[in-house]
Amino acid sequence: MFVLVEMVDTVRIPPWQFERKLNDSIAEELNKKLANKVVYNVGLCICLFDITKLEDAYVFPGDGASHTKVHFRYVVFHPFLDEILIGKIKGCSPEGVHVSLGFFDDILIPPESLQQPAKFDEAEQVWVWEYETEEGAHDLYMDTGEEIRFRVVDESFVDTSPTGPSSAEATSSSEELPKKEAPYTLVLRVGAAVLRQGHPVRPWRLGLPVTRISWQDLAHVRHWPAGARGIHQRAGPGPPVLVDQQLARGRRRPRPPDC
Repeated sequence: MFVLVEMVDTVRIPPWQFERKLNDSIAEELNKKLANKVVYNVGLCICLFDITKLEDAYVFPGDGASHTKVHFRYVVFHPFLDEILIGKIKGCSPEGVHVSLGFFDDILIPPESLQQPAKFDEAEQVWVWEYETEEGAHDLYMDTGEEIRFRVVDESFVDTSPTGPSSAEATSSSEELPKKEAPYTLVLRVGAAVLRQGHPVRPWRLGLPVTRISWQDLAHVRHWPAGARGIHQRAGPGPPVLVDQQLARGRRRPRPPDC
């Protein structure tokens, strides 16, 4: 569900932050820029995990701030296809069942992916699974707030960067507001956790180096963004379980020295 994505960015530190440690200032600026943001074809950025390398800082003419090229690893929410997750039902509509993970709400289970036979109750605005037994059919309601286990079957990234109006839009009424789209949406299926044969697992398309991590690894995060919604509170006890072999053997990568 979570991965570490290696990124590189140039961070601007204003002069009034020069008295602070450089690592702390950089961590704050990176979280301001990336936390709770969706990076196209990468996922939802959660928080900075660590800084792996700091290059030389430069001050440009006319700007008293320092500019430092930073190599870092960021915690990103991006479940792989066919992964099993547990969430809570946020609501139901004719489009399907809307699910929330607490920190991520753009999750939809379309009607064709529900347990069949299923129907939508217009009166109560809930989906109902008509569960067949020897005694007959029983209606199982998918009520708001109930936990639900689901499997990720597809994902959708939408480029929401602002663009100029087209000629057709310019002639239309100014009262019509454009439909707001979610930049990252998961499409799910409710049912048995069976991997589909021949289905490619393709979670990473940009070629960024990634490391899959678990809930427990979030307990080692040092730099949480301001106003974080408490993801680290779910990190349970136990040793880290990382794919990275260096970390799996207990040898942590050295952090850059505090400046």
